[in-house]
Amino acid sequence: MFLVDLLYYTLIQQIINGLSLGSVYALIAVGYSLVFSILSFSNFAHGGFLVVGAYICYGLFVGFEATIFSYHLFSVPAIRNIWIAGAGALIGAGAVAVLTERLAYKPIRERTSMTLYLLIASMGVSIVVENIFVILVGGRFRRMPDIFPLSPFHLAEGVTIRGLDIVSLVAAVLFLGGLQLFLTRTRWGLAIRAAACDLRTAGLMGVNTAFLIGIVFFVAGLLAAVGGIFLSLNYTLFPQMGGITIKAFIAAVIGGLGSLPGAVVGSLILGLAEMLTAGFISSQMRDFVVFSMLVLMLLVRPSGIFGKQISDKV
Repeated sequence: MFLVDLLYYTLIQQIINGLSLGSVYALIAVGYSLVFSILSFSNFAHGGFLVVGAYICYGLFVGFEATIFSYHLFSVPAIRNIWIAGAGALIGAGAVAVLTERLAYKPIRERTSMTLYLLIASMGVSIVVENIFVILVGGRFRRMPDIFPLSPFHLAEGVTIRGLDIVSLVAAVLFLGGLQLFLTRTRWGLAIRAAACDLRTAGLMGVNTAFLIGIVFFVAGLLAAVGGIFLSLNYTLFPQMGGITIKAFIAAVIGGLGSLPGAVVGSLILGLAEMLTAGFISSQMRDFVVFSMLVLMLLVRPSGIFGKQISDKV
């Protein structure tokens, strides 16, 4: 009986942890799918936007100094206000995402229709962003302070919900719900949905596609920043933390690249799979399970759970 209760409470705890992790993955995966739905390429620089948002939030809240070759460049004073720091992080990451599209992707789009070049460029941008932070603030690990020092909720013996988990779940629901309202209730949201069907036709119908793409990248960068803030609160902050977005990308692939509901569902599935594996098998098996799920999905249903079979978007 004791063993059954232990397994039951462990299952409940890992489901809670999985939903919390999956909600953070969802914020990042939706950005992948949003860009893919418009431009038909996977933006691997998305992890860089996550790093930008996390470091801006850390810099504004805690403060840090930037140096290059031992020369002091500038100091960011601490403001100790998470709302101002968070807002600055979201705007900053969104602006960097738009700047990346204008400087790195737009010239390529204007010269060729091959999305392979955009994919290669995104890999280069990701490496550039990581190394900029290594040079300016150093590669050491940093710890965000306990911004949400909420007492954990004890549901039962051995089952605890951290305050941060609750905040991350609520934040994910609010931001994803806000995105859904934006896409369904606004004129530019309707334009994005039309462009997801055919960007060229949307342009012929009078949509300012350059501005629309900028909006898409801003929203994707903003959502990545939210995910980056919660990842740095849960774990640590370092320039290479954008690498975790590969799991969010896998979640987007499982759900169906280009499908926003698919990105959310795939993220929750992936988060639950990781935490259940860690709780019942071994934490060292988490990556094995994640990538096995990716391979299995590509073998069984390459378009993902909610994806469509469109050959030019593979």
